[in-house]
Amino acid sequence: MAKPDLNLLVALDVLLAEGSVARAARRLRLSPSAMSRALARLRATMGDPLLVRAGRGLVPTPRALELRERVGTLVRDGEAVLHPTEKLDLTQLVRTFTLRTSEGFAENFGPALIARVAKEAPGVRLCFVQKPDRDSASLRDGIVDLETGVVGETTAPELRAQALFQDRFVGVVRKGHPLGKGRMTPARYAAGRHIVVSRRGLDRGPIDEALKPLGLERCVATIVGGFSTALILARGSDLIASIPERHSGNLRAGMHSFALPVALPKITVSLLWHPRLDADPAHRWLRGCVRAACAA
Repeated sequence: MAKPDLNLLVALDVLLAEGSVARAARRLRLSPSAMSRALARLRATMGDPLLVRAGRGLVPTPRALELRERVGTLVRDGEAVLHPTEKLDLTQLVRTFTLRTSEGFAENFGPALIARVAKEAPGVRLCFVQKPDRDSASLRDGIVDLETGVVGETTAPELRAQALFQDRFVGVVRKGHPLGKGRMTPARYAAGRHIVVSRRGLDRGPIDEALKPLGLERCVATIVGGFSTALILARGSDLIASIPERHSGNLRAGMHSFALPVALPKITVSLLWHPRLDADPAHRWLRGCVRAACAA
């Protein structure tokens, strides 16, 4: 069965509104004969005369009356789909966005982001969810609107990514810790008791690889799943936490931080989203808010 010509919906909508082939032709900028052919095709397709002669004019059939409102709605919806998106009115926007971030990102950048969103769009709510892994399925399935993290081999290739900032690892100890005084050397650093942050429970990482050529090895006292937990433990003990500097700015207040005495590459933290949301005005606005919060 051949598919119907959807252009006929526009012709039908105008014919039912005007009740005249001549007026419908003028409105659609067609010749009267072209409009008459369109009406003939509509009658053949729908199996109904739709408009019948009554005196000097045309009147709709019961079937045409039944379809008039429905056809008008279909045509308006179609036109809305094909028109450019209207300018976003943030004051009227009501929406909940879900952001998948590390706990350090939410704790350090969340307050500024929430304040900015509340000021510009009071009806918008942010939902922060934990990031236990780097699986991109939640973005692909539409469960999550935005994600922050480091782009790696496991990142789905179809995702959009935009760099937010670069970060580096620093060492953090409690106020008054012996490492708070004197020159920091690889040997002094390695000799302490360390907290390792690993979502997968690993006790080794890039820092240990950097110490290995120097013949040094850290003494790992405990392994935790997040940076904030590491800082809580370091604040109340003599343990050493090694965490990203910008991710932990607020949480390190009152503690002693120092540059690691080994060379490590900086990490680039990016904003990730699915391409289907690329042109969505509200989503584009939110991406700008996240970038502004990180830049601040």
